[in-house]
Amino acid sequence: MASILQVGSRWRAQVRKRGQKSIAKTFRTKGAAEAWARSVEVEIDKGRNVADAATVKVGELIRKYRETREESGRPVKPKSNEDYILQRLQDEFESDFAAQLTTQRIVQFAQKRKKSGAGGFTVDMDISKLGTVMRHTGSLLGLTLPDATGIARPTLHHLNLIEAGKRRERRPSPDEIEKIFAWFVEHPEREQAMPDLLRVAMQCAFRRGELFNLRWDDIDADNHLALVRDRKHPRQKVGNNEWIPLIGDSFEVIMRQPRYPVPEAYAEKRKVDPTVPPHKNEFIFRFNKGTASKYFKQACDAKGIVNLHLHDLRHEATSALFEAGWQIPEVATVTGHKDWRNLKRYTNLDPAQVAKKGRLKLIKAA
Repeated sequence: MASILQVGSRWRAQVRKRGQKSIAKTFRTKGAAEAWARSVEVEIDKGRNVADAATVKVGELIRKYRETREESGRPVKPKSNEDYILQRLQDEFESDFAAQLTTQRIVQFAQKRKKSGAGGFTVDMDISKLGTVMRHTGSLLGLTLPDATGIARPTLHHLNLIEAGKRRERRPSPDEIEKIFAWFVEHPEREQAMPDLLRVAMQCAFRRGELFNLRWDDIDADNHLALVRDRKHPRQKVGNNEWIPLIGDSFEVIMRQPRYPVPEAYAEKRKVDPTVPPHKNEFIFRFNKGTASKYFKQACDAKGIVNLHLHDLRHEATSALFEAGWQIPEVATVTGHKDWRNLKRYTNLDPAQVAKKGRLKLIKAA
């Protein structure tokens, strides 16, 4: 049963029901208080737990966040980075009251993460996800919660516990590229498709996951295009499929990969149930992306190449296109960037190449 009481210039709604915790909330108008009380009573009648801003705990918000994502068709993927972050936050803040979360408590968590070896950008991702959970889940439950993470951010920055992602400018030199390919020639027992995969990555600016998600059905042989499914997008997480041009000899490299038929039984199963994941034979590069990163690191270590990552080949491809005279819209067609500011992070031009291009222009003008 709900009671509506005037407290000064505001109205306080309180809902009591046998076997349930009393829940109260204050509003500017009596009508708003009555509407909220009715909605809470409906939720209780349906057998649902209704959260109270004063008593809801962070662990409850995290679980509700996961449930809501699942119900909305955008579940948190198991073993994804987001999944690990949410689990880490739940382990840390399970019993903390959301309304009482303080800067001191958040700083304590950040300090613990730093001591465990996490960098400032990684800690910042944890704090951002905590803020996302409290903001969105609190809103869904009709709770007014303080912006604890927003309030804590200036202190976290001041203590150097969080930081923005650092711009990476590493590009492989021609000599380093030659050494990496030589290592794979010297070690044929490693994945034989690795040199071809690296060649495609260096020309088409694929992300690692995009390369390993490429299927034979994604290749437009007539136009030398590849369909990148669910391409990374700042807002659109699913369905952002893009056709990109296969640069240089990357089309020929892809087409020479061994192709194996999909078992008939599996193909029939997919016809009946489209949600069945693709068979491994449908993919062009059939080994594991983690294996690719491991072998790339082994090649670099063996050849004395320091601080070079597989993802740096995406930087190399992007920068090489600009050095070849491609315009921003053309490069974005390859890389998939929607904003020049993001594309700029992957553009590490060689000053010597720019100077050479400038001299050629002067000679032609003369």
